[in-house]
Amino acid sequence: MSKEVVLDIETIGDIRDFDNLKVTVVSIYEYETNKYQSFLESELGQLWPILEKAERIIGYNSEHFDLPILDKYYAGDLMKFPHLDLLKVVRESTGSRFKLNDLVKATLQMEKSADGLQAQKWWEEGKIDEIKKYCEQDVKVTMELYEYGRKNKMLYYNTLTGDLTPFPVNFDPPVIPMNASGEVINNINLTLPL
Repeated sequence: MSKEVVLDIETIGDIRDFDNLKVTVVSIYEYETNKYQSFLESELGQLWPILEKAERIIGYNSEHFDLPILDKYYAGDLMKFPHLDLLKVVRESTGSRFKLNDLVKATLQMEKSADGLQAQKWWEEGKIDEIKKYCEQDVKVTMELYEYGRKNKMLYYNTLTGDLTPFPVNFDPPVIPMNASGEVINNINLTLPL
């Protein structure tokens, strides 16, 4: 059973002032438990043990957005955890940055339910449950895109003229070190300062 975790975050603040963005909600899907969970900023302490035990954290634009912002809250270094940023693989394959929603529409014929600006508005209105639902739906489409790409070794995008164009991806995890008995060696991410 996989111990991968799919992750997405929502923030409040000016996106142009990256250092001062604050987490409002973090949503995850755990393959091991087959469930979604959401955490407010004040509940991040409950998230860390889940990420520390993860075989790999999966996100979309997570290497440049989600993890660096979350890392400000974590005592160790989240950037050293095993990680797959789907956008990074897409960019390496196509040379372009695509919005998650564009790839989800072209590949899965689905759409995201809202966007980050709407989530900020909900935060200001105190609609925390709406943010959690939206963030969990983002995690769901990210997970489904990941699973499609991993199984089929390709995703799709629409060109400006509307043509559906496939491109190759490799979302396979790296080889996990095991001992002679087939047990995983050091399956806990140890980055906390001693």
